[in-house]
Amino acid sequence: MTALALGILSLAIWLGLVFAHGGFWLARERDTRHQPADPAQWPDVIAIVPARDEADVIARSIGSLVAQDYPGHFHVLLVDDSSSDGTADIARTLKGAHPLEILAGLPLAPGWTGKLWAVAQGVERAGAAPTWLWLADADIEHAPDTLRSLVARGEAGKLALVTLMAKLRCDSPAERMLIPAFVFFFQMLYPFDRVNRPTGIGAAAGGCMLVHRDALAAGGGIAAIRTALIDDCTLGALLKRQGPIWLGLTDRSRSIRPYDGFGTIAAMISRSAYAQLHYSPLLLVGTLLGLALVYGAPPALALFGSGWAQAAGGAAWGLMAIAFQPMLRFYRRSPLWGIALPAIAAFYAGCTLLSAWQHSQGRGSMWKGRAQATGTQ
Repeated sequence: MTALALGILSLAIWLGLVFAHGGFWLARERDTRHQPADPAQWPDVIAIVPARDEADVIARSIGSLVAQDYPGHFHVLLVDDSSSDGTADIARTLKGAHPLEILAGLPLAPGWTGKLWAVAQGVERAGAAPTWLWLADADIEHAPDTLRSLVARGEAGKLALVTLMAKLRCDSPAERMLIPAFVFFFQMLYPFDRVNRPTGIGAAAGGCMLVHRDALAAGGGIAAIRTALIDDCTLGALLKRQGPIWLGLTDRSRSIRPYDGFGTIAAMISRSAYAQLHYSPLLLVGTLLGLALVYGAPPALALFGSGWAQAAGGAAWGLMAIAFQPMLRFYRRSPLWGIALPAIAAFYAGCTLLSAWQHSQGRGSMWKGRAQATGTQ
């Protein structure tokens, strides 16, 4: 009876996820659909790029920004966050159609995370002149028409934020196994369709965010989220209170940071996993139990159960494999990875445990030599 109850419950959960959770798994929200017309006048834009020890990627990232095909006034501001590898020197060699300014960041202020402190300095430097601030990560390369597309959408919809989920690298064995699921799980937490509704939830993807300067100021500026480790979604929620926002998948913006090994991806996930749970041991236990029910019980029952319990487990496993297919197609991966989703979810569960353990050791959210977790989010 216990096995049957588990099977029915896990199947009911997957039926709810597939048919009543904003169609998150369909991957329909893309910047290539319903592209708005160009505005009558192109507003001023400043791109702000925080960078700390990004020598291996900065040339491609900044090079793609200064090469933007944008008709309006646009320039790029790189905030060098105490880099020790010559990041700023490499950037100074780049020339393009649009000006590039390099700002030497101040030492990290108390009560701030490193990235947000750098972004705040960039926003202050930008001043009141630009209508839009393009917050772009230093490890993202953008197609030449990216900014035109972002601004056209933002102006047409009178949006507070336009943000794109950059297409992550998916080349190494570890990336092929784990990266599509990373975006799939993100969409499960923040269904893009609901994010894009006027009254839906707020979220964003940090690699590419076009922020309306007035909306940011009305929300209290970057200082309002200065302690956030999951800074993109925190900013998305802040700006959603100021006006409508839009989040979508894209091929225009692509991550160029390699995650070649399983350990590298584990470090990336564990940086913020426990922060997502607000550093709560109770939420940690509940999350792990929930993952076991949603992802672990279906294959266990399908392989080792009997009767109706086995049938329910098999049906739930099938539903999760089907739900994963649109994201696998987006990343051009084999549909057979859908069957492996329970094993992939187990890896992510392990990374969540690792994140909690690192936090307990005072090494939460390690990034470029900084432990940034404070215990609050």
